[in-house]
Amino acid sequence: MDLPVVIVADDLIWSTRLAGLVTAAGRRPIVVASVPALTAALPGASAVIVDLTARSYDGIAAVEAAALGARRVLAVGQHDDAELRRRALGAGAERVYAYRLLFERGAATLGAWLGREGPALPEGEPR
Repeated sequence: MDLPVVIVADDLIWSTRLAGLVTAAGRRPIVVASVPALTAALPGASAVIVDLTARSYDGIAAVEAAALGARRVLAVGQHDDAELRRRALGAGAERVYAYRLLFERGAATLGAWLGREGPALPEGEPR
């Protein structure tokens, strides 16, 4: 049985949407809204998805905590914030996907990422 996927998001719409996409990919989501809650959930998780544009936590710190916990990390954020995307990759995210990609092709995109052992990238998608 696959271990759950921790979703770090404080926005109700995106936390619900990401949890639904993880469920559609055949995995169990655990939604948390802080870095301490993420750290507590890491031992039982296989991967982490971090919403970078949070108000109640530092998205880069969440990526770092997950990467230091030896978990695969996917981040999601604004498509036009290249600096934040670079910082997330530098902090340990395998990929940083734009909200729009996950809105339009989220189930397939997350399913592909969760189904691979290493970094995943849908055909034609920029890193």
